[in-house]
Amino acid sequence: MKYLVVAAFVGIVVSLGSALFFMMRNGNNDALKGNRMARALAVRVGLSILLFVCLLAAWQLGYIQPTGLPATR
Repeated sequence: MKYLVVAAFVGIVVSLGSALFFMMRNGNNDALKGNRMARALAVRVGLSILLFVCLLAAWQLGYIQPTGLPATR
């Protein structure tokens, strides 16, 4: 599970970098550049959702425990 979370995070960063590359790239075909950038951003959103679901699943299965500040009254 730990490796899946790390792989999803790396995929998010790579996808965001490729979207930036396609956005900053000079070229005459703006429609193709926009399609590639949109696809890279869509992949980033999908990977972010996958990472969130994996974290929730790991919490539910007991692989990770919340260690925040204790609630006091």
